[in-house]
Amino acid sequence: MHGFTGEHDPGQWPGQGPGGRWRRMPFGPARPTVPWRSSLVIAVVQLVGTGFAAHKQPDRMDLGPAAAVLLLAGPALLLMRHRRPGTAVVGTAAVTAVYLAVGYPYGPVFFSVVVACVTAVAAGRRVAAWSALGLLWGSHLLIGHWLYRWLPPDGDGPVDWGQELVITAWAMAIVAASELARVRREQWARVRAEREAAARRRADEERLRIARELHDVLAHSISVINVQAGVGLALLDQDPEQARTALTTIKAASKEALGEVRQVLDTLRTSGASGAAPRSPAPGLDRLEELTGQAAAAGLAVRVEVAGVRTALPPGADLAAFRIVQEALTNIVRHSGSRNAHVLLRYAPGELELRVDDDGPAAGGEVTGGGNGLVGMRERAAALGGTVEAGPRPDGGFRVRARIPFRGGAPHKDGVPGGPQRNGVPGAPHRDGVRQADGVPHRDGVPHTDGVPHRDGKETP
Repeated sequence: MHGFTGEHDPGQWPGQGPGGRWRRMPFGPARPTVPWRSSLVIAVVQLVGTGFAAHKQPDRMDLGPAAAVLLLAGPALLLMRHRRPGTAVVGTAAVTAVYLAVGYPYGPVFFSVVVACVTAVAAGRRVAAWSALGLLWGSHLLIGHWLYRWLPPDGDGPVDWGQELVITAWAMAIVAASELARVRREQWARVRAEREAAARRRADEERLRIARELHDVLAHSISVINVQAGVGLALLDQDPEQARTALTTIKAASKEALGEVRQVLDTLRTSGASGAAPRSPAPGLDRLEELTGQAAAAGLAVRVEVAGVRTALPPGADLAAFRIVQEALTNIVRHSGSRNAHVLLRYAPGELELRVDDDGPAAGGEVTGGGNGLVGMRERAAALGGTVEAGPRPDGGFRVRARIPFRGGAPHKDGVPGGPQRNGVPGAPHRDGVRQADGVPHRDGVPHTDGVPHRDGKETP
């Protein structure tokens, strides 16, 4: 069965499924399009109820086969009220007017008109419904105050005006009930459409989130693997030890990529399951040292600088900041001829500014700001109310600048800018006890300014 979608063929009842087999009422379960059960009930009510009403109206015409045909004609027209609501309401009003003109007793003959009118108004055929009620009301006025002289039964007099007021009130009540049903139906349809749109939007957002995660993980890891594979092939014969180091880096990068991809897929598989949680925490800026180490293994020297008081970020902002830096470094490895990068983390109250610069030039020509990676950065920042700007610098090279707002947060455990940290930021002590100015760990205790780790105590070119 097909539910109501808010879009339907003009010749079909709203919510009718393909082929016209089913429809869904707004306040009940799915029902067949041809309402023969309800029409049968209405036919029985009109026949039996009119028979009882006739006993109290001896001055009206006796019921006979012609009256039975008219009493059954209304319910028969109701069979088409879902496909042709306008025809059904006009037809039932006309049949009822003929029934009254012949002089048969008053009774539940109006039941068909009420049902047809409510259905027509709810289906949007308001002009037809109002016209049918006006036709019936006007016919009753003419019959009861003028045409009664020539119509049966013989000796009939004019209708009392009090009875006319009652009939008018009933007609207005029918109109009001029909309009109320229409408004309720439209509200139900609008709520349902909004829920479906929200569900589609959530599905799209989840799909984009997973796509961003997979892109960021795979693009970074595969870039490192690609560079190291080239190094390994070039040095396989000349320097087997360096080739072994490259293969070790490839193994580590591929293992990390597989772990993160598995985590994304596990999250996707357990979506909606109660109590489901990732097996490992989402990456954040506390893994920046690991990220710069991977970049260094790919031949990119990264200098990290922190300004302001480091603040513990909410998980969403922390993940977005990490992924933006990761994607920016990946783009430098893949697209820039520069082997040096500068990462700036500027903490302000309620906001983190990220800036990643390289000296260029572009490895394949002009530096541009397009690509899926940059789109993903902008989407991540926009989801948190931030922005990302990317483009060539006036003095050459390329710059990615992101602004990520966040709420709450507390000072980092070291509490001061440039204090002891684990990710290679300015002022961090290293194992030899000598501080450095560029934020890149080294082993010999000799400060240097190029940001590239070295082993001999001399600066590398």
